[in-house]
Formats: sequence, structure tokens, C-alpha cells
Amino acid sequence: MTDIRRAAIVGTGSRAQLFTRGLARRARYTVAALCDPSPTRMAYHNRLLAQAGQSAASLWSPGNFTEMLAGEGISDVVVSTVDALHDHYIVPAIEAGCRVVTEKPMTVDAAKCQSILDATSRTGNPLTVAFNYRYNPVHERVWRLLHERVIGEILSVHFEWLLDVRHGADYFRRWHRDKANSGGLMVHKASHHFDLVNWWLGSEPQEVFGYGRLGFYGADAGLRHGLRRDYQRALNSPQAIQDSFALDISAHPGMRELYLDAEADSGYIRDRNVFDGEISIEDDMAVLVRYASGASMTYHLTAYSPWEGYRVMFNGSAGRLELEVVESQWQPPPDQVEPTAGAIHGEVAMANAGGATIRVRKLWEPPADMFAAGGHGGHGGGDERMLTALYGPADPGDESEPGDAARQSANQRDGALALIVGVAANQCFVTGQPVRIAGLVAFRP
Repeated sequence: MTDIRRAAIVGTGSRAQLFTRGLARRARYTVAALCDPSPTRMAYHNRLLAQAGQSAASLWSPGNFTEMLAGEGISDVVVSTVDALHDHYIVPAIEAGCRVVTEKPMTVDAAKCQSILDATSRTGNPLTVAFNYRYNPVHERVWRLLHERVIGEILSVHFEWLLDVRHGADYFRRWHRDKANSGGLMVHKASHHFDLVNWWLGSEPQEVFGYGRLGFYGADAGLRHGLRRDYQRALNSPQAIQDSFALDISAHPGMRELYLDAEADSGYIRDRNVFDGEISIEDDMAVLVRYASGASMTYHLTAYSPWEGYRVMFNGSAGRLELEVVESQWQPPPDQVEPTAGAIHGEVAMANAGGATIRVRKLWEPPADMFAAGGHGGHGGGDERMLTALYGPADPGDESEPGDAARQSANQRDGALALIVGVAANQCFVTGQPVRIAGLVAFRP
């Protein structure tokens, strides 16, 4: 009989639910320990385990993380904390010989990235970065088409990502609004997109230039556009009642239990005003990247769009490939939709979801639409496919090992190359000068 692997989940917020539920469904794993500053949040995850018919995990504070690894006999660690703290847990877990899976981004700056790379190099123990977008069937289809060279050599890429005023606003009311915590949207959000392009091209970024600004959210922009309401948080605020950008966390049971009920022991306020003055991240970013292959990419991230989705266009020596995905055609006001946290974060379909289109335009031929299977829940189906690739199938009767024909699993080098484009872009926003990737991190044997 296969030995049971003992997993620990550090950081028990909303995203960690994917791993708590996913590991609880796999007979080869047990969630043996939870680690978080908030006993209330850990208790919520223990209720998830109980619902899955599993025993409760032991509860540990972050200050006792290394003692937890040894005392609980931990073999697997999932890191899903605030981004800036990832290295605090990745490095000791790697050094303890654990298999470590971290949520993206790998970390938030070059120094922390280097410490993780050095730990994996020193120990020979690799890290896995949970880039679930690689596992989206639509993205895999694009990878296969590009690697079959249907448009020849890829010469340039244009990538536009739009976050709507429901999803985009959420980054400006929670911990992500502080760049010290998240690295800003160039790191926390765009690392997904930079990783996709690195993976699609099969190449590595070499140089970055970009501009970014806070032009829609924040106090100054809110006043300029006539959107600001005078409150710090939405809960019990009369001014927030008529604000379409306010979040009522008391209306959603999961968010209430994870955040509102946990405020006393976590100190974390989840429903801040997106138009107040304590925001240090950008909401509109334009980036230019040059790759080792010679290809270039223009990238634009907008966090205040009326619709949500993305367009990626690849220009090749034999034609052009165009991908368009519409996650939400438009967002109704919050009082007209079910207050579902999962719709904000991609776990379930958003209101007014659209479709996905892959179109190939070969030279001298009419355009051809290619089959693009996929949905909108679970990040386009990527979440469950990723869990299967990382931890095996949930069905105990299925002993087959998941394939990786598209090289979907991402290691520490992949995580660093996605992260460092955003780190370089952040540097450009300050200096106005291009940044070479080679000057930021070193990949040692």
C-alpha cells in the first residue's frame, strides 16, 4: 500500500481552499497541519476537512513553522500566504527536504527571488509554482498550435488583459493594494501572463521597459472622476450603501467566516474603500519585453474595464494566431448579482460570461477558427487539471499518472522568469529606464 503523504498548508485564506479540498479528495494525502496567524481561518479550513470526511489538522502559528515541519512529519507544503511572505516558508521547507508547491507569484522582489533560487540550488530540492493558467485547455491548445509552427517563427506578441470593475477593484480593497505585500499587479497578477508568454514562446525574457500609473482608483483619481465616497471600510458605513465599488463581506458566508469573523485575531480588513488614499499599486500598466528568441511583446493591463477578458495576438513568419477570451461581457451593480467570492477570483463563472476563440490567419489563406474547449469555472478548468498533475487523480481507482506533454509543470526557474518581468517593470515605472533581466537575478547550477 502506498504511504500516506502528510501535507501542511501555510496561509489559510480564500485561495488555500483549492488545496485543502483538493488534497482531502486524494487518498494518498492527508492535510496534517495548518499554519496561519488566525485560528479562526484555520478553524474554517478544518471544517472543510470535516465536510470531506477527513480528520482535523493540527493548528500552528507562523513563528513555529520549522517546528511544525519536524513535529508533524510533513512531506508536502503548500504556500498560499501573502506574497511577500512566500520566501519565509519556501526556503526552510525546501531545506527540510519537503516537496513545496507555492501559489504564484513565487515572491515579490529580486532579493527574495534570489534566496529561493539559492535554496533550490544548494539543496537540489526543486520548487513547484502553481501556474494554473498553463493547465487551462484553451491555453494548452494555443501552446500546441504554436509548437506545431502553424504560424511559423513567432516574431512578436501583443497581449491585452482587462480586469473589470468588480474583479479589478478587489485588488484595491485588500492587502494587494500595498506594493510591499504584493509587488503590485505587475507581480501578483501579471506574473500569470508573463509565464504564459514565456511558456508559449519557449523563450526567456531579456529586457523590459514600461510605464505604470494609478489613474482610476485611489483618493485623487476618485475625486477627479466623481467616484469617491467618504468611508474607510464598507461594513456598517452609510456612505458605502450607494457605492457600486463597495464590498459587503457580511453577505457571503465564506467571506464572512474567513475574513469578518477572523478580524479579531488577524487584524485584517477585507472591505477597504478602493478610492481612499492608502494605495501604492498601479491600475494601468504598459510593458514592452524583448526575448532571447528575438521576439518582442507589448503588454497592457487595465484594472478598471467594463468587461473582463484578454486578447493575445501572435505574429509569425507564416501568419497570425489570435486568442480572445471573454470572462464577463459586462458587470451589473453588486446589488443585482449573487455575492459570490468565487466569481471574483475565477473559481466560478462571472456574470454574463462570454466565450473563447482561437483564430489562425495564415498568409494567403482565409482565417480559420480552431476548436477551443474550456469553461469559466476553476480558472477555465485549469485548477483541477493542475491538482491532478501535482497530486495525482482524485479518483482512487485511477492509478494512471498525468502526462505533461505541454511541459505544464513550472519550477523555480519558471517562477523566477515570470516574476522578474514584473519586478523589472516596477523598476521602470520609477526610473523611466529599460531594465536587463540578467542584472536582477542569477541562476546558479
